[in-house]
Amino acid sequence: MDFETVMQELEALGKERTKKSYMNNGAKEPLFGVATGAMKPLSRKIKKDQPLAEELYATGNYDAMYFAGVIADPLLMTEDDFERWIDGAYFYMISDYVVAVTLSESPIAQKVADKWIASGEELKMSAGWSCYCWLLGNRKDTEFAADKMEAMLEKVKNEIHDAPERTKSAMNNFVYTVAISYLPRHEKAVEIAKAIGPVEMKRDEKKSSILHAAEHIQKELDRGRLGFKRKYVRC
Repeated sequence: MDFETVMQELEALGKERTKKSYMNNGAKEPLFGVATGAMKPLSRKIKKDQPLAEELYATGNYDAMYFAGVIADPLLMTEDDFERWIDGAYFYMISDYVVAVTLSESPIAQKVADKWIASGEELKMSAGWSCYCWLLGNRKDTEFAADKMEAMLEKVKNEIHDAPERTKSAMNNFVYTVAISYLPRHEKAVEIAKAIGPVEMKRDEKKSSILHAAEHIQKELDRGRLGFKRKYVRC
């Protein structure tokens, strides 16, 4: 399926209500407002197509960029490719749910995520921490160094309250994910979550959100979710 056909298909799937919802979360024109679930039949036809994914991502159209992540082949993407994608991610729904998700299926995921976490740039840091959430929630515990995960938990404890807003959210999710999905440091993550306490996340022209990693963790434990791993990362 060629680029023009895909763009026409995506436009036909767009809904004004969905478009408004995306824009309320930071998306900008151009976009069609396609629900992620509505993309599945189209993705089944295409499967993986990296050249097409690159064309779609380069449009700057949110729906096309999201769909690019769905059909991308992370095994073919280089570090430079991921840097180009994160540079084009202008808000968190792209950085954390397109770029970070795609990166999580690459063999260079931890290397690139570590670099972004150290960058000092809000959305790069957010994508880096989010990538680890996707990784930990999907891959075997043996793929991660326990000492490294503990050091990252300590970094969150020391920096989360002064971090940029979107980075706060991703850091908070990291603590939660370690506690639930990474058994070697479950107890440490619970301890860190309690030490952090409530985290205020300020939002433009909206009421602040209060993040409670410890409460979220306890709710999941009560549901018997300790050790949860998702089968797939991308839809």
